[in-house]
Amino acid sequence: MPDLFQHDPLDPHDPHDLLRATRTPCTRFVKVVVERGIDRVGHSGDRALTYALPDQAGVVELGQRVVVPLGKGDKPSAGIVIALGGPELLGDISPARVKPIASATPVRLTPLLVKLAHWMSDYYVCPLGMVFGTMLPAAVKRQTGRKVKTYLELSPAALTLLQSQTPASATSNATPTPANPADHALPDLPKRLAQVWAKLSIIAADALPTTPRALAAMLEGVSVLSLQRLVDAGYLAATTREEVQESRPWDDLASSRPAVPVPASHTPTPDQTRAIDAINAALGDFSVHLIHGVTGSGKTEVYLRVIDHLLNTLTPTNTTPVNTITSNTLPENLLPPSAIMLVPEIALTPQTSRRFTQRFGPTVAVLHSGLTASQRHAQWLACLTGRVRVVVGARSALFAPLARVGLIVVDEEHDTSYKQDQLPRYHARDTAIKRAQLEACPVILGSATPSLESWFNATTLTNPSAPASPSSAGAGPADQAPAPRAKFALHSLPGRVPGAMLPRVQIVDLAEERRLRALVQPGSWRDRHVHLLGPTLEQAIGETLTAGGQVMLLLNRRGYANYICCTDPACGWVMQCDHCDVTTVYHIDKRLKIGGFVRCHHCLAELILPAACPQCTKAVNTFGLGTQRVEAELERKFGPSHNLAVGSTMLRLDGDTMQSARDYFQALDRFASGEVRVLVGTQMIAKGLDYPNVRLVGVISADTALSLPDFRASERTFQLVAQVAGRAGRGSEPGRVVVQTMNPKEPAIVLAARHDFARFASYELTQRRAAGLPPMRRMARVVCRDAVLAKAQHAAAQIAKLLHDRSRELGLKVIGPMPCAIARVSDQHRLAVEVLADSRTAIQRAFASLRDQGLLISDAHTAVDVDPVALL
Repeated sequence: MPDLFQHDPLDPHDPHDLLRATRTPCTRFVKVVVERGIDRVGHSGDRALTYALPDQAGVVELGQRVVVPLGKGDKPSAGIVIALGGPELLGDISPARVKPIASATPVRLTPLLVKLAHWMSDYYVCPLGMVFGTMLPAAVKRQTGRKVKTYLELSPAALTLLQSQTPASATSNATPTPANPADHALPDLPKRLAQVWAKLSIIAADALPTTPRALAAMLEGVSVLSLQRLVDAGYLAATTREEVQESRPWDDLASSRPAVPVPASHTPTPDQTRAIDAINAALGDFSVHLIHGVTGSGKTEVYLRVIDHLLNTLTPTNTTPVNTITSNTLPENLLPPSAIMLVPEIALTPQTSRRFTQRFGPTVAVLHSGLTASQRHAQWLACLTGRVRVVVGARSALFAPLARVGLIVVDEEHDTSYKQDQLPRYHARDTAIKRAQLEACPVILGSATPSLESWFNATTLTNPSAPASPSSAGAGPADQAPAPRAKFALHSLPGRVPGAMLPRVQIVDLAEERRLRALVQPGSWRDRHVHLLGPTLEQAIGETLTAGGQVMLLLNRRGYANYICCTDPACGWVMQCDHCDVTTVYHIDKRLKIGGFVRCHHCLAELILPAACPQCTKAVNTFGLGTQRVEAELERKFGPSHNLAVGSTMLRLDGDTMQSARDYFQALDRFASGEVRVLVGTQMIAKGLDYPNVRLVGVISADTALSLPDFRASERTFQLVAQVAGRAGRGSEPGRVVVQTMNPKEPAIVLAARHDFARFASYELTQRRAAGLPPMRRMARVVCRDAVLAKAQHAAAQIAKLLHDRSRELGLKVIGPMPCAIARVSDQHRLAVEVLADSRTAIQRAFASLRDQGLLISDAHTAVDVDPVALL
């Protein structure tokens, strides 16, 4: 019998168990891709390694994570099984040379995720093992929180005994509760154990199975040792289970947090109804749907209703309990469909997950970086075992191991945080579309300011070979060419839900505002305090706070000052990072005796602010703007009159103050409760947040992104201004937005103020078409990095030459090599080669050729970025 005080001495997951087993001839083999940066060479495909599968390994499935001996030293390395079979997997390899796998772990990816990983490896030019490593959370790899627990229940013999002593009137399926517990004392047990049995025999049937400690506490005065003796006597049966113990379950954590306001459900508007009906009709087949709706138009309600229809209408008739269904118990087409809901920022997860848990209850799992390791492991395992059917989370939630996905939603699909900036450099939106294609299900992209790529695909007519949506599927004669139609189906929500109005947006010319301040406050130009708040915005803040409203202020730049220089123009000294070709940023920190420090936002090097110019010894000045300077100006101007205080009634949300998910959640909870009246932040406050008492939104400078050397600068400016403007006026009080700019006639700013995305998209796409830029053409970028400039130049020149050699054949436009906009980061010189083509196939063919020659390996010296979203 199992011993309640000891674990099984043989751990089935010991990575050396199978390797120590005697090697015997094997007939089963597997191909394994180790989770390392081993890229393919020549035409060997996925660079998989072949291993034997001994009988001791038990059942191993496609996608399972195994530990294999690697190299001459047989170093244990984790990898994913991508093929199973017999001797045919060996090829020319002698079976005697094939090592057995070391062990099989309980972790596995679904077969479809294995297919998706192959696509990601090819498309984003990344070693397949690195893709697998990204798909599996670190907590799952480490099995954080995994425990082997013992459970006790009545043995079959004990149940038979109880049934023989049960009165005839008792029901046959319930544990009896006799009037006199002593009637169940057994003659073959010692007196003490007989008393334990008497107590045990009258507990409720649904109390078992349970743990020994819990059962001992339930029986009062009974020790675990006594229960072990009942196990030995055959009256209790002990079983072991592998479980993940969370440090604190997610649902408990969510329920204990202050309530974040959740918009109430309402009767769908006609526009919402049309979108819901169209997407519902497309369930069960692949299609892409773009929902373009102004902020507050009810896009989330559309998602919720479509998912509700998926879960409650399209679930197959089946008597198997949902929490026991796996890919092994039912055919794929009979598995109940699940849904994945992606949000771009961790700050949006509390509101979104609360709305989903209120609607769908415990069938919702949450996956994001803010969970503890054990929570993340438990949530991931709930997806794998089928205990949940809706997954909500940030970018990595796309890889939730659900057996069958019936719908994927990508909210705020334009957001650049969906693009990973490390290997594999995948875009979650595009990868979601590929997973939906593999799953044969629809994918919904939602945004008030769609990416121009998505808008182009939804508004440009083409002649695809397969229908993109049911509504566009042609029914013409067989000999007639299919009618032109867009790749994506477009659904528009042009107005806010009933009871809410779009805020009034006022564009303010900062140059004019400074002249106005000089008239009102003569001599203010001598004021050492830089006025980031113009008179118009300053007055609006005072009026809003006096009326009891809340304020959100956006400035997409951290720190106090981003330009540190000598006060003497003739000197011209500017403080730059010693390791990067960028200026440094001054940060105030009152905890330091010197009052602050200088930081590089790229390599994170920190220095002391010089007391004098190192070249001419004159005074040093700090110019520019940052969220800290806004915070200080607000406290100075509104602290005495409106009780604004940093850290209490006013909070700053940026990369310096928000170090963890808990910081985000606590800050948003305090803002939701009304304790915090003013929120100052970077772009993380610009999207998705829904607080009804926000009556004023101010954009401190709408120009911060316009000067960046990136063709998407105007698009990002429009998105940022339009998104943050949408945070105002979501309650019963009207909203107001004040946008400060030095370029009041800039189309991106003017059209964002009018909430006119269609006109902006038309204008911007015309510019892109003339320049031959995405989305009209496909782009990829290779950045060569090295501490020695000559080496980086040589590598970039070699890649550029090989691409130029195939440019005519494949129709490529090759630009470079050229220094990046930031030519040096962390002492690494950076040179870029950009490639443009009419189709992604041309770029993929060119990159595959270089990759097969071993010249395009994504590593520390070469970064390959397909479909880049930033060119710095």
